[in-house]
Amino acid sequence: MKCPFCDNDGDKVIDSRPIDESSVIRRRRECVKCKKRFTTYERLEEMPLMVIKKDNKREVYDRSKLRQGIVIACTKRSVSIDDIEKIANEIEEELKDYIMEVPSGTIGEMALKRLKKVDEVAYVRFASIYREFDNVDAFKNELDELKKKE
Repeated sequence: MKCPFCDNDGDKVIDSRPIDESSVIRRRRECVKCKKRFTTYERLEEMPLMVIKKDNKREVYDRSKLRQGIVIACTKRSVSIDDIEKIANEIEEELKDYIMEVPSGTIGEMALKRLKKVDEVAYVRFASIYREFDNVDAFKNELDELKKKE
């Protein structure tokens, strides 16, 4: 770190402490040349996770969109808000394995996998939108697959 007073490259850290419960660390430093003290703040630089849509457009990952899709699929079902939050949290945890970009299809499959365990009707509802069912046969095929796996 360069001293703001004399531009010397050498300094020593006198005190270091986190600020609140954030990912910021306050460091009190002293220049080894001019002996003046100064404060620096160190924070983790986070890159936003980008979602690659089906049309290859990219947008910033938005937890509220994922959560809203799950809520809609679970409407009038016996799925609690806690279960919905748990699904969203599990997916977000798994998304940490992706660096910078993730296909939207991957997120959709993660949601389907979890909804299938929680409520089969919510699973089919989510699948109908995510997989863009355009006729009754598509619904029937999904239901047949669901019954086969039981």
